[in-house]
Formats: sequence, C-alpha cells, structure tokens
Amino acid sequence: MLALKVNGRDYTVDAPDDMPLLWVLRDLIKLRGTKFGCGIAQCGACTVHLDQQPVRSCVLPVGSVGGRAITTIEGVGQTEAGRKVQQAWLDLEVVQCGYCQSGQIMSAAALLGREAQPDDAMIDAAMAGNICRCATYVRIRAAIKAAAT
Repeated sequence: MLALKVNGRDYTVDAPDDMPLLWVLRDLIKLRGTKFGCGIAQCGACTVHLDQQPVRSCVLPVGSVGGRAITTIEGVGQTEAGRKVQQAWLDLEVVQCGYCQSGQIMSAAALLGREAQPDDAMIDAAMAGNICRCATYVRIRAAIKAAAT
C-alpha cells in the first residue's frame, strides 16, 4: 500500500512501486483528466505537478513519488497560476480537440508559478515538450501571456 497526496487529499492505493503514476491517477484514484499520449514522456499529455514541478506521469514510477505533493488538472485551479491559466484558456478559446490541453495547462501553470512575467524564450522552453496535434500553439502562447498579466 502506498500513501499519496493528490490535489490536497490523502489516498492509499494498492499498486506496485513500478506502476506509472499516470495509471495510478486514472485507474486507481479515478482522476481521468490527465491523459495518456505516447507512454515515453515525449508528448506532454500526461503532465502533472510533483511539488509544483511539471513531470511526465506516464514514465514516473509511483514508488518514487514518496511524500511529495501531486497536483493534477483537477486540482491546478486551486493555485493562483492555475486559475489564471485555465481562465485564459477559456477566454482565448485555446482548445480544439482538447486532448493535450490538460498537459499544456499544467506546463503553463508551472511556468507562471515560478516566473510571473515570462518572455517568449521562457515560454518556448517551458512548453517545448508539449505537443498539440491541432497546432493551437499561437493561442497557447497568447493564453500564457494573458494569464501573466
């Protein structure tokens, strides 16, 4: 049995230490906003925060999480940066298909959590690992800039 803190709530799960955090979140805790994309940490759809840092949950063994705080798309709105990013996503109608957006939002919120006024280079670096097949990158950048104001 593993003890996890997810979105401020305590959970106890029966999972092997090597089970990816993504599957613990989706299948055992039933938080399904975090998406499976590639399974090799390349697309960013599975991004969650571990102690406020963006990580790829598809390759992160749950046994390595320890007592660190996990934040998912369902809980990111509890932070100021998360609220601003989510509102900017709505205001600028960023989403097309929406599949990658939870990961995009998590990466953007982590960026704004550590840098209130990121420049284009910072945005590029923070978002580089998030792929959007609908190519809404222009709207994503605009939403990040709007959330930073």
